Amino acid sequence: MPLVTIDVIKDVFTPKQKQALIAKVTEAMIDVEGEGMRAVTWVRINKFEGGDWAIGGKTMKAPTFTR
Repeated sequence: MPLVTIDVIKDVFTPKQKQALIAKVTEAMIDVEGEGMRAVTWVRINKFEGGDWAIGGKTMKAPTFTR
């Protein structure tokens, strides 16, 4: 059973966008290994507070990434 973990900053993605990520990652597993993977593919989205995430030594916050 594959477990795919996606780490995101809290409040960057809407529930609809997170559902799209889950669906597309699941479909990617099916594309590689076949339809049998659908029932056993787990996708987990971890949400982190903005100050708990850093790129290049600088902490990132949700407004940095929102459109």
